[in-house]
Amino acid sequence: MHRITEALMSWYDKNAREMPWRGISDPYGTWVSEIMLQQTRVETVRDYYPRFMERFPTLRDLAEAPEEDVLKMWEGLGYYSRARNLRKGAQQVMAEYGGVIPREPEQLIKIKGIGPYTSCSIASIAFDVPVPAVDGNVIRVISRLYDLHDDPTEVKAHEVIEKFAAELVPQQRAGDHNQAMMDLGATVCVPGTPDCDSCPLKKMCKAFAAGTAEELPHLPKAKSPKEIAYDVLLIHHKDQVLMYRRTESMLQGLWCFPMLEGQREEKELIAAIEKKWKLKAKSIQFEQQAKHIFTHQVWKMSIYTITVDDKKEIDGMEWVKRDQIADLPLPTAMKVAKLTLKL
Repeated sequence: MHRITEALMSWYDKNAREMPWRGISDPYGTWVSEIMLQQTRVETVRDYYPRFMERFPTLRDLAEAPEEDVLKMWEGLGYYSRARNLRKGAQQVMAEYGGVIPREPEQLIKIKGIGPYTSCSIASIAFDVPVPAVDGNVIRVISRLYDLHDDPTEVKAHEVIEKFAAELVPQQRAGDHNQAMMDLGATVCVPGTPDCDSCPLKKMCKAFAAGTAEELPHLPKAKSPKEIAYDVLLIHHKDQVLMYRRTESMLQGLWCFPMLEGQREEKELIAAIEKKWKLKAKSIQFEQQAKHIFTHQVWKMSIYTITVDDKKEIDGMEWVKRDQIADLPLPTAMKVAKLTLKL
């Protein structure tokens, strides 16, 4: 264990990736970075993190901010429940912990939006608590290091991985150790074909010795995302466009243009709009096709521009001035439709 940790830390001291959230002594900043990094590429987070921290520099700033402002700063990062929960978690820390982020994983995990991995990551990186932070990169490194062939998504197999990961964490520099494991998995012990020749743990790696590194870890095949067709409608009345703020769990709190599931001919679409919203189309124009891929869904969108004579009030929807749309938090799925408006 000591040989592995020593070799890993020596490698990390020379090869650690430079990131704006590293080398800070701010548990709030660490918390924000860890939430942003969930299911998001490091290069993307590099751009978002400084802007978010500039807008919400303290825990109190985030806790007191309107949800819409937080979602706007998160716009384009995806998985927006992370932003909503981060804000709620900040409010919880202000209310229950006097604005002081707790240091122990057992306390951190009680905060909204913080799960087992994130609680250990914050505890180790921000407070140097010697606990393992096991993400996908670490699962891959440990599976290969110990030549583990069981499915790591199964409870017992995951517990074995966590046990090995915990044994490697040193009493000092626990946060650096966990980040070293993540960096190794992200840059050397990568999915598919690892760069074993560059790996500081090659001599201790059982999968390398057995020739099984490329096939590990054994993960279940991901299900193909469900394809859903939508007509996306840019409904105009003078200088205003009809929009709504989603209440569904997916993209909750973000503003979208009206959507009808399915794809129709123009005459059918005009009839559907009149039936659903009692709006009579003065003109209709097909703009383009677009596609947006979520984790579990693919939206295949037909975008139309529609002009109406009468501006009716519609439950759950609002008429938004064109020059105000840019200030609203919109999901990336609506980006092509927004560009059609030429704002």
